[in-house]
Amino acid sequence: MDFSRVELSADDRAFLDEVRQFLRTHVTEDVRRRNRETGDNFDEAVHLAMGAAGYLEKEWRRESDGGFSRVRRRIWELEKRRFHVPWVTWGTTALVARSVDTFATPEVRDEVLAGVFDGSVRLCLGYTEPEGGSDVATCKTRAVRDGDDWIINGSKMFTTGAHNCQYVFLITNTDPQAPKHQSLTTFLVPLDSPGIEIQGIRTVDGERTNIVYYSDVRVQDKYRLGEVNGGWAVLREPLNTEHGAVAAAADGLSDVSILDHQSGFFAQAIDAAAAATAAADFNGRRLIEDGSVAYRLGRAYARFEAAVSAPGIFGRVAVAQAMRDCSPDVMDLLGAASALPLGAPAAIDNGATEYVYRFAPLVGIYGGTLEVFRNMIAQHVLGLGRPNYSPPQAKTST
Repeated sequence: MDFSRVELSADDRAFLDEVRQFLRTHVTEDVRRRNRETGDNFDEAVHLAMGAAGYLEKEWRRESDGGFSRVRRRIWELEKRRFHVPWVTWGTTALVARSVDTFATPEVRDEVLAGVFDGSVRLCLGYTEPEGGSDVATCKTRAVRDGDDWIINGSKMFTTGAHNCQYVFLITNTDPQAPKHQSLTTFLVPLDSPGIEIQGIRTVDGERTNIVYYSDVRVQDKYRLGEVNGGWAVLREPLNTEHGAVAAAADGLSDVSILDHQSGFFAQAIDAAAAATAAADFNGRRLIEDGSVAYRLGRAYARFEAAVSAPGIFGRVAVAQAMRDCSPDVMDLLGAASALPLGAPAAIDNGATEYVYRFAPLVGIYGGTLEVFRNMIAQHVLGLGRPNYSPPQAKTST
């Protein structure tokens, strides 16, 4: 692993200053507070400002097509994290836009991508179903052909950002008799279509996600992405990116581990705990002088550093597990004041530990559960067999 420092050119330093000033102006304390209160992980004013400044298009495009250089892309990614830019809806939009660019008709591509770049069009993922779990191929939402249109019925769970988006990247079943990976067709469905109902759900970390119902929703065939029953090919790139099953860049200017964005909240909580335990109380005593405190804090730091240094999908598992294991320990070190949320006057760390404690269980679910990713590692990296998901056989009496 190359730990050498990247020396910035004068132009790149100017870009860094520009980005910091832009984010300092737009991602205010009010934005962060409002985002924590709503759980949207999206702020329209910030998103539109990034679009107007050209940042969304430059982030999405490859360098050869006018996008950021590799160094500027890394600067942009790191500064967004440091300022805690509400990002989830742009993340799903950027993923879906790749498939739109590849599989959509020229008419739909032109309709959608210009708005994606200026921030006025956002895209969300219609994958999971209420009874489907992490296996998106077990899709029961039906799309039936009706002349030049399709009629869609069903429901999707955890459609995060749907209430702030204009289109949903929707997986449907168009041939129930076919094997599950050969029965899928993908559509880019306008969310203002009659028959769509979006209901909000709040998770334990305060995030707003949605269940979306589709009742006789009529969709023009032009919004179909790819071939009928060929939806798995359309899904593959977004799924691989979300899972972290993509090769790391050879230049080292990319995250080592998947979930580095989420791990930033963990790092903030540990740093706040270190500062609090190193401060002297009214008796002049510092908690860090207690060997058990130093050990537990050091263990959290070690777990964090090991997790974010684990490559790709391994890091996804390590980060999520470390956050789950260590956030209760860090909260325990700081005491009752660490359970107070962002903005509470007596919060010892302005809510950093409290948020990570609630956030950690969700990190192990995004894009598939930890069990799914451990199975992927077992099968595709270690060469082990497929898991046996069949129900246990009933014992027979003798």
